[in-house]
Amino acid sequence: MLINCVAYQEGRRMNDVPVEAIAGYIARPGCFVWVALRDATEPELALMQQQFGLHDLAVEDALHGHQRPKIEEFGETLFVVLQTLELTPTDELGTGEIHMFVGPNFILSVRNRSRQHLLGVRERAEREPHLLRQGPGFVLYALMDAVVDRYFPIVDALESELDAIEERIFEPGSPARDNIKRLYDLKQRVTTVRHAVLPLLEAVGKLTRGRVPAVCDNSRDYFRDVVDHLVRIQGVLEALRDTISTAIQVNLSLTTIEEGEITKKLAAWAGVFAVATFIVGIWGMNFEHMPELKWAWGYPVALATIAVSCTTVWWKFRKAGWL
Repeated sequence: MLINCVAYQEGRRMNDVPVEAIAGYIARPGCFVWVALRDATEPELALMQQQFGLHDLAVEDALHGHQRPKIEEFGETLFVVLQTLELTPTDELGTGEIHMFVGPNFILSVRNRSRQHLLGVRERAEREPHLLRQGPGFVLYALMDAVVDRYFPIVDALESELDAIEERIFEPGSPARDNIKRLYDLKQRVTTVRHAVLPLLEAVGKLTRGRVPAVCDNSRDYFRDVVDHLVRIQGVLEALRDTISTAIQVNLSLTTIEEGEITKKLAAWAGVFAVATFIVGIWGMNFEHMPELKWAWGYPVALATIAVSCTTVWWKFRKAGWL
């Protein structure tokens, strides 16, 4: 679906243009065209390929999607893939993609499987014509910066969830299985974010050092800002991963300690009743000649002996902290 197709001259918006007229505008000096598509169909991409001369492999990747973040050069045209992240109403982490084709006099963005719109990026860029004059390279930065900035709320939400789980781990009676399940679910979401951030960090680095593609040469300082944001996010993600691993180990250790306490209590009570069982077993032997067998006070004495012995053993275990 075509969202908009706008021509810009020397950084200032000219007017919306029909797709069929794109070739005439990009032929003008100092003019470039910015096209935005959403969930583009094969005929739409074929039309754009015809207008901009896009490479077959790049168009195929944009059509099929499910690409890792990357930046590839096809002649004077860059093919850029970004992953979008968004929390669904059920607090699940949804992913989408933005494919961008960037040439000397055009930029085409194709948003797939994402509810996030980028209309605010166009409005922001149009308010800064002195920067928009840099051409499609600056638009690429603006789009990339908007996508990366939307990673921060996701990372903040992951940090908050981890804090809540850590507090729950030390609550008495907290179910260990539920805590571990939540930690593993959180670790999976952190991994999803890392898959969006780390390849992009490596790719954007190519736009800030060494031989920079000509279309981005004037905007390399701005791409350093994107790299800085990605490095910050990467640091938080690594800290989250380490903390999650530690939390899992702590949770397992607490479970082991609790099981050990239960085992100690069971062993202590078994020791208490073992004394009573021993005494009863002695008096329960069916021998004719046994001490105090026919003594009138034998039964009360036996009960008293059992009570005193069990109480003594119980007190010993209690003092040792087993009960």
